[in-house]
Amino acid sequence: MSSIKKLAGQTIWYGASSIFARFLNYMLTPYLTLKFKGTAEYGKMSLVYALIPFLNILVLFGLETAYFRYIQKKEEEKDVYDTLMISLLGSTTLFTLMMLLFNQPIADFIHVSTHPEYITISAFIIAFDALSALPFAKLRHEGRPKKFAFIRVTGILLNIIVVYFFLSVCPRLAKEKPNSVWLMLYSPGFGVGYVLIANLVASFYQAAALWRQLVQFRWNFNFRLWKEIMLYALPLTIAGFGGMINEVFDRVMLARRLPLPPDQADFQVGIYSACYKLSILITLFVQAFRMGAEPFFFRQSVEQDAQRVYARVMKFFVITICLMFLFVVLYLDIWKYFIKDHSMWVGLRVVPILLFANMFLGIYYNLSIWYRLSKNTMAGAYITLIGAGVTLIINYLFIPRFSYMASAWATFFCYGSMMVISFTWGQKVYPVPYPWKKLVAYMVIVALLYFIHHFLTGFWHSRAFSFGLATALAGAYVLFILRVERREFRKLPVVGRFL
Repeated sequence: MSSIKKLAGQTIWYGASSIFARFLNYMLTPYLTLKFKGTAEYGKMSLVYALIPFLNILVLFGLETAYFRYIQKKEEEKDVYDTLMISLLGSTTLFTLMMLLFNQPIADFIHVSTHPEYITISAFIIAFDALSALPFAKLRHEGRPKKFAFIRVTGILLNIIVVYFFLSVCPRLAKEKPNSVWLMLYSPGFGVGYVLIANLVASFYQAAALWRQLVQFRWNFNFRLWKEIMLYALPLTIAGFGGMINEVFDRVMLARRLPLPPDQADFQVGIYSACYKLSILITLFVQAFRMGAEPFFFRQSVEQDAQRVYARVMKFFVITICLMFLFVVLYLDIWKYFIKDHSMWVGLRVVPILLFANMFLGIYYNLSIWYRLSKNTMAGAYITLIGAGVTLIINYLFIPRFSYMASAWATFFCYGSMMVISFTWGQKVYPVPYPWKKLVAYMVIVALLYFIHHFLTGFWHSRAFSFGLATALAGAYVLFILRVERREFRKLPVVGRFL
């Protein structure tokens, strides 16, 4: 249990700061859906932000995960950071120049042809984010959560402040004081561009705040080590690229495959993107868990009881995300006010599907430890590419008829297939005693509770009844879990006192 407590502590320190930072960022959703209400601008912004993670994967080339893997080798510890930073500087410079040279073709591809400047700004966002990645990883490895959390959170706060300045303060100044010096960089029609500029300011700030870690490398390039790391990281890059196809490429396909005029198609993309963000709770928890789990899993691998610890971690993880699923779907009538453009509420039916899809993704991240530890990272690439194939095929075939519902189900089947394949394959290579029958039962139960709530509230349209029933069902599930897992929870430091 001490190992799980340690992971929980790391998840709280590193993950909670990431949760808070990303939550602050997600809080822009109601603001931006209100500012861009009734227009295609939110959809265009979503298309640009579908591009950025793709290119981040190519620039980083799996070096962050490789850093945690190879920093464990004491004999090469000093060379790892130096070699990876030099490699990252080279790839960042190359990709930034490529994006600047081909900004118009890239803009055409993602359906924002009239705004190649969006691609130019995105190029520098990607560059600063990439340069910050290894310094952030270094902070995590050195156990410096306070600095890590401070930079992440203040960066997001700065982003929000700059967005608000350009989209709210500047328009007001333009009416009241048109000659104000604050309007020197303001153009009323730039819209989404200001969201990107705010992101650029925040990304530059993070890189500047990490300056000491950024320059804390020697020009000492270990070519033999670099080749070994590249062989390890290449499959991770392929897997990451496939993962981005699964996560964000559906927006691009929606814009291109819907048989609608461009502005209407972009508005549908906006609906889907806004409703997708209502899966925020599970998404943020999965991201937080990854932040703490990645270094933890590698360190734990040298212990004798590693497999047993991984199984227990999985159990607590599934219990937690099942509770989060209920918390969102049973109170969706509250969460929907997160989207200020009420015309987008028509897309709320995708939320339960996407929540379950993200549950599958979180379980897959847990399962992926088998190929990371066995250095069989190509297996991860194969699994992710299978998921990407499922995503592309379902979206291509069904978007013209079912719009964003096809994208939601594509995400569900994609992550579900990745989870099943990874579990089946992993148990043959690196057996872990997961209590899979019990965990499947927990997920089935929360799905049934959702359908019971949805069915009964369909007959009686009362907010009081809906919230009362939701609370009763959620409470019943918590009591059920506490009863079934009483022995496990008794070992916890605080909760155990009450059991």
